[in-house]
Amino acid sequence: MNILGISAYYHDSAACLVRNGEIIAAAQEERFTRKKHDASFPRHAAAYCLRAGNIGPNDVHVVAFYEKPLTHFLRLLRSYFSMGPTAIRSFLAAMPPWLRHKLWIPLDIERELEALGYRLNELVFSEHHESHAASAFFPSPFSSAAVLCLDAVGEDATTSLSLGRDHTLNLVKQLRFPHSLGLLYSAFTYYCGFKVNSGEYKLMGLAPYGEPTYTKQIYDLLDLRPDGTFRMDLSYFDFIGGLTMTSEKFHRAFGGPPRKAESRITRREMDLARSIQAVLEDIVLRLARSAAMLGEKNLCLAGGVALNCVANGVVQREKIFDNIWIQPASGDAGGALGTALHAWHHIKGNARTPKPNDSMQGSYLGPSFGDDEIRDYLDKHGYPYTFVEGDEARAERIAQLVAEGKVVGLFLGRMEFGPRALGHRSIIGDPRSPEMQRNMNLKIKYRESFRPFAPSVLAERASEYFDLDCESPYMLLVAPVRDQLRHPIADKPRGDDLLEWVNEVRSELPAITHVDYSARVQTLSTERSPNFHMIVKKFSELTGCGVMINTSFNVRGEPIVCTPEQAYRCFMRCEMDALVLEHAILEKSAQPPMPDTEDWRKTYELD
Repeated sequence: MNILGISAYYHDSAACLVRNGEIIAAAQEERFTRKKHDASFPRHAAAYCLRAGNIGPNDVHVVAFYEKPLTHFLRLLRSYFSMGPTAIRSFLAAMPPWLRHKLWIPLDIERELEALGYRLNELVFSEHHESHAASAFFPSPFSSAAVLCLDAVGEDATTSLSLGRDHTLNLVKQLRFPHSLGLLYSAFTYYCGFKVNSGEYKLMGLAPYGEPTYTKQIYDLLDLRPDGTFRMDLSYFDFIGGLTMTSEKFHRAFGGPPRKAESRITRREMDLARSIQAVLEDIVLRLARSAAMLGEKNLCLAGGVALNCVANGVVQREKIFDNIWIQPASGDAGGALGTALHAWHHIKGNARTPKPNDSMQGSYLGPSFGDDEIRDYLDKHGYPYTFVEGDEARAERIAQLVAEGKVVGLFLGRMEFGPRALGHRSIIGDPRSPEMQRNMNLKIKYRESFRPFAPSVLAERASEYFDLDCESPYMLLVAPVRDQLRHPIADKPRGDDLLEWVNEVRSELPAITHVDYSARVQTLSTERSPNFHMIVKKFSELTGCGVMINTSFNVRGEPIVCTPEQAYRCFMRCEMDALVLEHAILEKSAQPPMPDTEDWRKTYELD
């Protein structure tokens, strides 16, 4: 049975194909349209998934949608009516998308499938948090687990706890809108001048620069209970009936209006980021301890808040559960995968056999391009390259380039599904270089200087570098750098100059060591990531260092690259030194100049 899962119209639309319980393909629409966080119907992603599965016109047996639109719409109406006339502007802004698309999703799906040459046979709907829970539990390596989902809001739920056993998921309890951990964190994201639904990870990265001076004030906004559930004092927030996340009362409480986007980051924003991160970690820990009362030794996590890898690391280190598994596409995109698996296992009642690692195939579920296709593209455009025969010889050449201080773009195999680049659409560099973080941020990624880079480490050597006693294959856990690698930093007054902080050498791996001696770790195994593992292994043999910088292959405001053409254009438009397109290696110094005359960075939304 072929099941096509769809998430659309809210944030990060995506499609996923599941055949008889096996994940065949999955991708986000943004990778094809080049519109970051594209929320439109995922026609390009769906077309890719159906091609990848070699699906015939009548062989899409079930289409599953990741939430129940009518239930969501009724919740919106209740919220707006409860606010009365004060919500009229927000109501008028919210209704057009619903009247155009969201209330007619069955018709949209049928029409879009027909346009692709396929027939709709059966349509099913999962609740939003059912989709998240299914995406977390069904691909996990566990036969039973507590399943915790945390996000902004679905139809009505904002946090849910379920019990997963074999092929079933049963809801235990949930927290309902408007009381939401995701919306609380997003309110501070907005207030600190970052974009909601994409800037939360910036707030997380900024937090270590600050002090938790506002935590008491944040707790004063909440009625927080021991089990992690809470109620928010809604007089401080404006996301129900207004057009912003925070109210004037909030602004008075925290020292003035929100920071303007792209303006200078001040001590206030640093301390606010640290404070809300501390509160979020406290609440997540309480929720995890409450989930442990189910008696399960395994925990699965999904939802947008599950992408907060700092909080995930705290839960892991507390040892509340023996094992934790986090869905690599924890946001709304992962709902496409979740609803397809929910339809197969929970709705259709099919059995499930967990795999020892997991069923995500390393999250390498997107398109790939063969050597012949790449060579045709390069030859057609006259782009000079060297073709390296064999994976081992390629790995040796890449390792040599990185050891020489070069920054290299990797375009290998199938594209990753989810927000993290895991070595197939990555930019890599030498973590031992003190200048690498600043140079990669400012000259390659064109983003804020304070943003840390993640390390990819050989799993067999991870404990040499990080206080981490479990796998982290999807870069969703933050762990401390080992004490013996750290360099002490002299105590001195801390100002607002983030660039000065970035330039401090804190460890033997300065380019991946954040200001608090932490790192967002990806562990590499031959089972999940054979090609990337081989590259880092060769680098280790060459230099003695079993770690590389790994950041996503894109620049600020742009989705991760999907095709060889997108990879080449990104390579040429920033100060990257070399590009690897499968077995073709291109060096910047040999390439003809790009014909573009405009400042291409202005074409992207800077969020």
